[in-house]
Amino acid sequence: MNTDKPQRMDARLTQGPVGRQLVGLVIPMVWGMFAIIAFNLTDTFFVGQLGTRQLAAISFTFPVVMTVGSIAVGLGVGAASVISRAIGQGDPGRVRRLTTDSLILTTLFVALFCMLGLLTIDPLFRLLGANDDLLPLITDYMRVWYFGMIFLVVPMVGNNALRASGDTLNPSLVMMVSAVINVILDPILIFGLLGFPRMELQGAALATVIARAFSLLAALAILHFRKRMLSWSLPRTEEMFRSWRSVLHVGIPAALMFVIVPVGGGIITRLLSAFGKEEVAAFGVATRIESFAFILIYALSTSVTPFVGQNTGAGLFGRIRKGLNHSFLFCLIWGVVAAAALGAFGKELASVFDRERNPKVIEAAALYLLIVPISYGMQGLTLISSAAFNALGRPLPATILTFFRAIFIAIPLGWGLMYWIGPGGIFIGLAVSNICVGIWAYLWNRRALRQEQQIHEEKQFLLDAVGM
Repeated sequence: MNTDKPQRMDARLTQGPVGRQLVGLVIPMVWGMFAIIAFNLTDTFFVGQLGTRQLAAISFTFPVVMTVGSIAVGLGVGAASVISRAIGQGDPGRVRRLTTDSLILTTLFVALFCMLGLLTIDPLFRLLGANDDLLPLITDYMRVWYFGMIFLVVPMVGNNALRASGDTLNPSLVMMVSAVINVILDPILIFGLLGFPRMELQGAALATVIARAFSLLAALAILHFRKRMLSWSLPRTEEMFRSWRSVLHVGIPAALMFVIVPVGGGIITRLLSAFGKEEVAAFGVATRIESFAFILIYALSTSVTPFVGQNTGAGLFGRIRKGLNHSFLFCLIWGVVAAAALGAFGKELASVFDRERNPKVIEAAALYLLIVPISYGMQGLTLISSAAFNALGRPLPATILTFFRAIFIAIPLGWGLMYWIGPGGIFIGLAVSNICVGIWAYLWNRRALRQEQQIHEEKQFLLDAVGM
């Protein structure tokens, strides 16, 4: 049976050269990633101009914002997985239903979380360690943020739905324009420029909400007018619940996967704190540099989801293998280049991010950038494999791989080695974890793909038999 025959015109990722398709998906995503980084850095920069109290207050909001963001990204990944497979199957009615029901589910989540958040600002942030001096500032920020959360969360799911159709350009343009709006509004609303009142932290939150409101309106407009992916008819309750189950089947494990990474980072920070604040600062500097180095891989892994999803729906497993092989090879080549560059220029890069040019911070950051990047190529294999698992509708392997990489291997190994060779032992633990899990992810992915193809061929055989 030939499983590599293109089936649907609207499933454009099932046709054309595989390499060119992936490059076409990745390039816009890179600019979208830069927009997200610019968005976050802008808020931190302008709030930092207000003073240490305000910067400390907004820092306390990061765990809550990251948790909500992780859940939103998980819902978006779940939506992208089921929508892309429906597109590959050539079922436009199902695509519209899944897209619309995903947005309804996200809106309900926002309403619930908003009510809970507004009622628990004081006890939650006291639990996180905020004192009476900072709580009024935190409350000013979070009240605006919670009320505007629909504009922050729903666009994430809407943009993932667009990516599921093979469109990474429009979501990236939306994110870039949103970032520009935030850059313009932040100083105006925070400091009270151009006749506006000085709102400080409330202004920072309001600028974010307004910029994200543009993202929501733009995403909905593109989904409806250009992609025709929204349904305005009332869904049957049973049908809507079925859509929600499909999205949450992937979305919940994916959200957990995105939560695991910062938790692991927090534990690593705690281990490094035993050696002093300089090592903690160095870890922050090194991981910030690392986030820039990983932009291409993050963009590629995000692009893999719609590619694998559409081709899974169409039964084109030969294209999936070819696309994943291209992606794996790129990760390995990129890993060698990144390791060489960061190892050679680690001290220079660390000194750029450390304003005080503390020699202990620079030395520790350079040590991290010498050791951990050796494993970047294998970490890329894990990220690509995880994206492929989610696209196949098999989310648990991705979550398990992330847990083992970020916590189960890296932390015990690093904790043991740090008593022998200091902070470098923790960095070695991270590198070894990346390498071991990368090999495991690659082998598990190949096996899962064979199983998925066998299941598809058996279903197709039964359908052909019934049709006869």
